[in-house]
Amino acid sequence: MKSDIILSGVGGQGILSIATIIGEAALNEGLFIKQAEVHGMSQRGGDVQSNLRISSSAIYSDLIAKGRVDAIISLEPMEALRYKTYLSPTGWIVSNSTPFVNIPNYPEKEKLYAELSALPHVILIDVDAIAKEVGSPRTTNMVLLGAASPILGIGTDKLENAIGRVFARKGEETVQSNQKAFRMGLEAGQQQMKKAK
Repeated sequence: MKSDIILSGVGGQGILSIATIIGEAALNEGLFIKQAEVHGMSQRGGDVQSNLRISSSAIYSDLIAKGRVDAIISLEPMEALRYKTYLSPTGWIVSNSTPFVNIPNYPEKEKLYAELSALPHVILIDVDAIAKEVGSPRTTNMVLLGAASPILGIGTDKLENAIGRVFARKGEETVQSNQKAFRMGLEAGQQQMKKAK
């Protein structure tokens, strides 16, 4: 088993929480994991990117070469496209469809969607809308993780359990809302994967 992942987005969106939960689930499964430090301006509004590598055998580098990434998981569509040269031919982009407009010359949404739609393996969902349905707008990152979970190589039940462990200190209500967001994202992601195949 091997999964090379790029996590991207904007500071304050919860990229590190996604990495923490994937890492927790992988370690609990006895897998090897390496994570590169977060690159970019991690304060609210700056772009953020991190490499995450998971394998059933030893990993010697925490950085992923271009053309080798299995999944780009992005909380922002322009940030997903920023790293598309890293995707392997069979790699997936899983991205929020809602832009985070943090620069004056942000591209038109339609152009971003057209570029994403031209790629062979894309899951593009409005995680903000789903998180609002859950009743907690702060769970957008868990919606996105749910949508990406079928392609990570770790059981969805293991990831949901990891959410419980990671958020336990914040109380049962927080755990439940994040797990619900994960499950709703999983359902939305599975529906789009069926269409993409």
